[in-house]
Amino acid sequence: MKFIHTADWHLGKLVQGVYMTEDQRHVLNQLAAAVAEEKPDAVVIAGDLYDRAIPPVEAVELLNELLEKIVVELETPVLAISGNHDSPDRLQFGAKMMERRGLHLAGQLKADMRPAVLRDAYGEVHFHLVPYADPAMVRYTFGDEDIRTHDDAMKAVTAKIAAGMDPKARHVLVGHAFVTPGGLPQANTSESERPLSVGGAEHVHAEYFKPFHYTALGHLHQAHYVAQETVRYAGSPLKYSISEENHRKGYLIVELDQDGRAAVEKREFVPLRDMRRISASIEELESHSPCNDYVFVTLLNDNPVLFPMEKVRAVYPNALHVERRMTMRAQGGDKDAAEAEAQSRSQTDPVSLFASFYREVNGADLSEGKTKLFAEVYTELLRTEGGAV
Repeated sequence: MKFIHTADWHLGKLVQGVYMTEDQRHVLNQLAAAVAEEKPDAVVIAGDLYDRAIPPVEAVELLNELLEKIVVELETPVLAISGNHDSPDRLQFGAKMMERRGLHLAGQLKADMRPAVLRDAYGEVHFHLVPYADPAMVRYTFGDEDIRTHDDAMKAVTAKIAAGMDPKARHVLVGHAFVTPGGLPQANTSESERPLSVGGAEHVHAEYFKPFHYTALGHLHQAHYVAQETVRYAGSPLKYSISEENHRKGYLIVELDQDGRAAVEKREFVPLRDMRRISASIEELESHSPCNDYVFVTLLNDNPVLFPMEKVRAVYPNALHVERRMTMRAQGGDKDAAEAEAQSRSQTDPVSLFASFYREVNGADLSEGKTKLFAEVYTELLRTEGGAV
């Protein structure tokens, strides 16, 4: 069984106010061309097809265009789940009707989880589609009051699937979660991944996926495996923040032999425009050859530059951000401390940031009750809004 593993398309994505639709179409057409050439048995999309719960029209049209190409024209089944950015109800609409054409969409988690079954010369391969659901939804669906964290939720879901597995079949789980080797907090792979929760309760233990021959994950934007080579993230098809500057974007081709052993090969996309940093003086930058890349520019001039963005865009028309290098004078003589403080704030969780703000405004610490209330409201906002923070 050969299938393509991709994830985190984020159709309708805005980066610094710029829609990425043209760039997304460019790389995802390469994916469609790979389907035509490789002739896989299926394409797996592990969540976050859209970037928000209510995507722009252009994003919906692009998804429709791609699915029609792969499913209808190339007659290749697509198995997809909703991610934390998607609207489960919208993705679930018409799912039963579309299954007849080979499009399997799992938007909502259900207590009665049945796999999508594909067959090859060696028998059946069961694809267990596990859409993103927050712990409260899993707790309600399974009727288990002990489910409080994402780790609890995934443990319950995978245990239920494993209990009903056909031992004669090969099994692939498709999920959307923040999986780490020991279920412990670990650095994100980029700034464009919206947190699944606050307070350190979003991480999932990789050991829950041992019953499966392959686990196709989405959510983290850098392709990598977790604890074992059969538990993998495909990564996003494009760089969606400058923190992803060094990522090598692409998709995975997975082949399962008759015993379920997985061979994985990564293929890279060629982007329409790269995303990268540039540090230079304005005089040096104006001598560069014109380039359409998305760039984040740090100007090294000691003195202010008049109309910096206009001058940068004369060379880099798609420049997304321009800033001046931090100087000793600008930071009261302590450059390292200012940079450390800025970095610390960017990596602090929202609850701690709000607590600091509350302390500055009111001159008193945030109470335990108010801390809990803020965390609950913020988590609910993340769940319903579907946009990047």
